[in-house]
Amino acid sequence: MELAYIPSPSSGVLYLGPVPLRGYAFCIIIGVFVAVWLGNKRWIARGGRAGTVADIAVWAVPFGLVGGRLYHVITDYQLYFSEGRDWVDAFKIWEGGLGIWGAIAFGALGAWIGCRRRGIPLPAYADAVAPGIAFAQAIGRWGNWFNQELYGRATDLPWAVEITSSADGRVAGTYHPTFLYESLWCIGTALLVIWADRRFRLGHGRAFALYVAAYCAGRFWIEYMRVDEAHHILGLRLNNWTSILVFLLAVLYIVLSARKRPGRETTVEPGAAGADGEAGAVEKDGAEPAGAEGDAPAKEGSETSKTSEGSESSEGSEASKDGAGSAKKS
Repeated sequence: MELAYIPSPSSGVLYLGPVPLRGYAFCIIIGVFVAVWLGNKRWIARGGRAGTVADIAVWAVPFGLVGGRLYHVITDYQLYFSEGRDWVDAFKIWEGGLGIWGAIAFGALGAWIGCRRRGIPLPAYADAVAPGIAFAQAIGRWGNWFNQELYGRATDLPWAVEITSSADGRVAGTYHPTFLYESLWCIGTALLVIWADRRFRLGHGRAFALYVAAYCAGRFWIEYMRVDEAHHILGLRLNNWTSILVFLLAVLYIVLSARKRPGRETTVEPGAAGADGEAGAVEKDGAEPAGAEGDAPAKEGSETSKTSEGSESSEGSEASKDGAGSAKKS
């Protein structure tokens, strides 16, 4: 009986005439659009202006791509600079190979430059775009499926991915689809951050730190399943150690930030009036804004008060007259 499995595409490239359309690149581009779209919605909800996220992404995305490629090339230098390899391949980003650690680090640098030019606090911007980045990773991981790469150990599970390519030492067979595992984990991470942000009103970079910590937790066990060539330290892959270190730093940031700067920023962009700012004013004053409906009860109350006072005065005066009459009779 033939086992069920996830088939891999016969080719990761489609040709529109002479123009190659690469699945890996499409996944990256779609992921960027999703991240910017969701980040823009969250930024506006926090009190920012529409379009600011896209303007800063013009800095963050190119920096992130360069950083992701640098991390991959440095940590897997043997793929490009060992004997029989062509170092020019290090520039062929469309063939796969982006390290998320370098992408986030350099992307943050680009975002910092963009935020600084607009007078925006980087932590607030990072909180707004954090879930979008996780969704972008979930989409981008399918680029590895197009390239038949980053799979795990051999398995006969129904959701195994079939590898048919023999390039770079691959052996045809069915394997754990670690790209799928990471894609699903990233979706869960994005939903977790959105929920926690609404529930606890995370601010000052803590939503972004939660995304980092949650991603690292998943990346650790997923990385442990992979069988592609990697450097090992004390029996663990390099990215396992990176996951542990970054996870601890993210958790430490959440704890220290919550103690030093609790709550959420009241202003995220100079000159922009947003929903959070208005809500904050309501919560701070402890009363709803005066309105037509709010004035009506007060008016009715004042009229009732006047009527009541008038009745009491009338009754009081009549009582006084009766008392005076009684006094005269006696």
